[in-house]
Amino acid sequence: MPQPQGAELEAVRARRAELKERYLVGAAKRPASTVQGVHHLALICRDVEETIRFYQELLGFPLVELVENRDYAGSSHFFFDIGNNNLLGFFDFPGHDHPDFTETIGGVQHLALSTSPEEFAAARERLDAAGIDYLGPDRGVENSLYLRDPNGVGLEFYCEKLGFFEGEPLLSS
Repeated sequence: MPQPQGAELEAVRARRAELKERYLVGAAKRPASTVQGVHHLALICRDVEETIRFYQELLGFPLVELVENRDYAGSSHFFFDIGNNNLLGFFDFPGHDHPDFTETIGGVQHLALSTSPEEFAAARERLDAAGIDYLGPDRGVENSLYLRDPNGVGLEFYCEKLGFFEGEPLLSS
C-alpha cells in the first residue's frame, strides 16, 4: 500500500495534530466510559474445526462455548477465552459464499493481544514449530509479532501491559 510522502505526508501529520488538540482529553479530565468493556468480538470463519484447532491448539485460547447461532439456522457461534474476562467469538455461515479476507474500510486490520514476555517467546516458538509465517519482532518493532489466522484475520501478539502503549499508560486503573 503506498504511503503519503512530501507535502501530502505533512498535511496528514498536521491534520492528526489538529485532531489530537481538539479531541484528546487528558486522564485527569477524561470521563469514565459508558460501557464496561469488550464482551466479545464477533468474526466470521471459513471452517469451524480449522478455526478451533488454530486458536485452541496452536495459540492456547481455550474454547469455552460452541452453540448454534440464534440468528442464522445451521450457523455455529463459538467463543474463545482471550484472558481478562474477554472473549473472541466466531460465526460460520454454511451455504453463504463469503469472499476471502480483504483489508478495507470497516474491516478488522488486526487484533492486538497483550502478552507477557514469557508467553510472547512461547507463541513465537509454537508458530515456528508449526511453520506459520509472521512478521516481527525482527523488523524493528521488538515487542510485536504479526500473523494472520486461517480466515485472514490479522493478529498481533503485543508484549505490553493492558492499557499501555509503547510503555506509556493510556488508561488509569
